Amino acid sequence: MEDEVDRLVAAWRRERPDLDVEPLEVLSRVSRLARHLDRARRIAFSEHELEPWEFDVLTALRRAGAPYQLSPGQLLTQTLVTSGTMTNRIDRLAKKGLVQREPDPSDRRGVLVRLTGEGQDRADQALAGLLAQERAILAELSAAQRAELAALLRQLTAPFDNVPG
Repeated sequence: MEDEVDRLVAAWRRERPDLDVEPLEVLSRVSRLARHLDRARRIAFSEHELEPWEFDVLTALRRAGAPYQLSPGQLLTQTLVTSGTMTNRIDRLAKKGLVQREPDPSDRRGVLVRLTGEGQDRADQALAGLLAQERAILAELSAAQRAELAALLRQLTAPFDNVPG
């Protein structure tokens, strides 16, 4: 079975035989898959009136476990955005009634961001929708192939996830 990347690689090999274009065979497919995943995420989230960034914050809180709260700093770490961006996101989610700010009992100056019942429901529903979209994307692979692919991708992404700072 030939795909668009095969045609792209063949064209580059023809036009630039002096270059080793083998990385394109893997990374162009990863890039194309990322675009399809982004589209699937947007569909799943829009069905629950969420933007991708809203889903990211809500699910970070949901994964924290009861009482579903984190400090803004913990949310920064999990969502990889700046402090100013996170403040704006918390404000917008609070205005929608999906999160609330509460005083941090261990730090008089600090706050905790807590998931509301509505926020939890929306996060849970959007996650179920996302998983259905992702299962459809992976449907052509066997369980063993999915496990092998996950292990190979982990090997490629782990160095990026373990970079200090």
